[in-house]
Amino acid sequence: MSQNSVILKLIALPIAIFVSCMGIMTILGGHITPGGGFQGGAMITAGVILCILVYGLDKSPINFSHNFVDIVESFGILVYIGLGLVGLFFAGAFLYNVGTDLSGVVPGFVRTIFHYPDVTNAGIVPYLNIVVGLKVFVGLSAIVIAFMGFKKFEEEN
Repeated sequence: MSQNSVILKLIALPIAIFVSCMGIMTILGGHITPGGGFQGGAMITAGVILCILVYGLDKSPINFSHNFVDIVESFGILVYIGLGLVGLFFAGAFLYNVGTDLSGVVPGFVRTIFHYPDVTNAGIVPYLNIVVGLKVFVGLSAIVIAFMGFKKFEEEN
């Protein structure tokens, strides 16, 4: 695209950092505002995409290794499943909100562990937003990196 534009290179990284911070804010406030894990993860990915488009795949200041993507994606799904299994084990329902426990079936020590320290107390919902945001962020980033890698491969052949 415009990989030689000095102006784009000067403003792309600060804008990408700003957009990524807004995505993190969307994830962390997703239990009380519109948005959440998916929207925030997509916003963080937008920052990554901006840097990849402006700087190119090899010279992007935001660059992820294959191991990083694997670890973060695996962590996200394992924590999501783990939170679901905690609800299944203590309340009999997968993804039961053990932090709020509206039915009164969860033991007190479990409720204390998952009690989100916020006046709106959403229980496990903020934790679910965080892991979904991580999963969406690395998943979409991996797709964009793969597409850019295929484009580079096509251009070389």
